[in-house]
Amino acid sequence: MVSVNSVLTYMGIAAAVLAWVVIVVSISLNPWFSMFGNALSDLGNPHANYYWVYNYGLVVTAALMLLFSFHLLLVSENKIEVMGSSFVTIASIFLALIGIFHEGTYPHTFVSEWFFTQMDLAVVVWSIGLVLSRRLNYGIPLLLLGLIAPIPALLIKWPSTALLETYGIVIIDIWAIVATILIKGKAPRVHCGV
Repeated sequence: MVSVNSVLTYMGIAAAVLAWVVIVVSISLNPWFSMFGNALSDLGNPHANYYWVYNYGLVVTAALMLLFSFHLLLVSENKIEVMGSSFVTIASIFLALIGIFHEGTYPHTFVSEWFFTQMDLAVVVWSIGLVLSRRLNYGIPLLLLGLIAPIPALLIKWPSTALLETYGIVIIDIWAIVATILIKGKAPRVHCGV
């Protein structure tokens, strides 16, 4: 019998897979879309074909990510991991807001930028928690990922916003896969100490 704990463990990977399914399906429904000339959010603009696929897809993806963040909170081994998990919770809310405040609405750019910012903070802080828990073989590479990944995002002149967003999504996916490996089989804790 499958436990709730084991299902929640894989919600991060499920969110990553669903995000890519939503993106690929939305692109296939909009043949005008170009990875080199558009932003992914153009797929959620009301002028796009079936724009609701992209927007609702992001909201459902955010729900899976939120479940994963709750599970991360429950299996965290110290307060720093709890804080990193909390950033994932906040990021999932911003991801849902990207779908709710689609392209063309006032807060869209703000919620989009803050989704990626919150996820980078999550990776950095959660990784510091791993280092403090002496899980250096994962903590140090993930910490470097979180610290170095924003540099190309800020310094490279990306041909399009879609390519920049794709880069950010791949970084998040790498973290989600590693986080899933690390928490697999861990039982939720009631108390977290440093």
